[in-house]
Amino acid sequence: MKLRAPRNRTITLTAEEQSLYKRRLLRLSEPLLIESITNKTICQNVFEAIPFLPDGFVDLMIVDPPYNLDKTFNDSKFKSLPSAEYVEWIDRWLSGLRRALKPTASIYICSDWRSSAAVQQVAEKYFVIQNRITWEREKGRGALSNWKNCSEDIWFCTVGSGYTFNVEAVKLKRKVIAPYTNSNGQPKDWQRDDAGDFRLTYPSNLWTDISIPFWSMPENTDHPTQKPEKLIAKLVLASSNPGDLVLDPFLGSGTTSVVARKLGRRFVGIEQEEFYCCLAEKRLELVKEDSSIQGYHDGVFWERNTLSDQKKGTVKVRKMATDAGSLFDIEGQE
Repeated sequence: MKLRAPRNRTITLTAEEQSLYKRRLLRLSEPLLIESITNKTICQNVFEAIPFLPDGFVDLMIVDPPYNLDKTFNDSKFKSLPSAEYVEWIDRWLSGLRRALKPTASIYICSDWRSSAAVQQVAEKYFVIQNRITWEREKGRGALSNWKNCSEDIWFCTVGSGYTFNVEAVKLKRKVIAPYTNSNGQPKDWQRDDAGDFRLTYPSNLWTDISIPFWSMPENTDHPTQKPEKLIAKLVLASSNPGDLVLDPFLGSGTTSVVARKLGRRFVGIEQEEFYCCLAEKRLELVKEDSSIQGYHDGVFWERNTLSDQKKGTVKVRKMATDAGSLFDIEGQE
């Protein structure tokens, strides 16, 4: 096991824990009822699991497949393919998963600059492409002979024209740089509170408020391509309702399942690496102790580097609750 600094909050897994969580995992060998796989982690290659999934049970599917590059995922390796073969590989699993989706389902597929065109090519065969989200993935020191790669795409698709989109649930709270007022001295389109001057803005398809998990964040794991909980939370809140079922066929370390549980959704995750499946189960267990999502507080998403401002709002609410004779524990939400 790696030696880590005392302040390192990376979630790790001991051999004893892996043995314990392994017992919770499923492996499909026959069709099962929806109730039998709900809120479960399926430890299996996605192509082996697809034939046994129920029909029309998924409200939202979030897919973060291996991008078309050489990558090691614990004991598994994904080797880059010629472009045409990568398109065929995507087509194999995406066409198979279509059967599991409800007519009102939404689909989000992650990609980088190498794989984005392939994802679009296959997605538009089976779904209605509604948009492409580009998010800033600020990590790494750059390259000497090329532009630094600091963004990724997420293709937003739907099965049909009727789908869920809760725009009010994914507003972003931004600091106001120029706090203009009307003739009466009142804010025009912003609010002032103990945390400062802010404006609630509608979400666009360009996201610059996402932080990649790193060693001091409680959600961090050693998975090489872990997506931030805040990123997944935006997708879940926008395109599902409480009680809906979210499927992730490339679960990795479990972020989609964890966020679904934190936000009151049901989930099914498929991941072929047993170690990552067990890590996902541990993270799901930790939700009982902490259901916060960093960067999502008081029903809105916040810009990066605003934790101190969020805490100011928390202190104010706690004081109000204390004065009223009822103290609610709402700390820990960032």
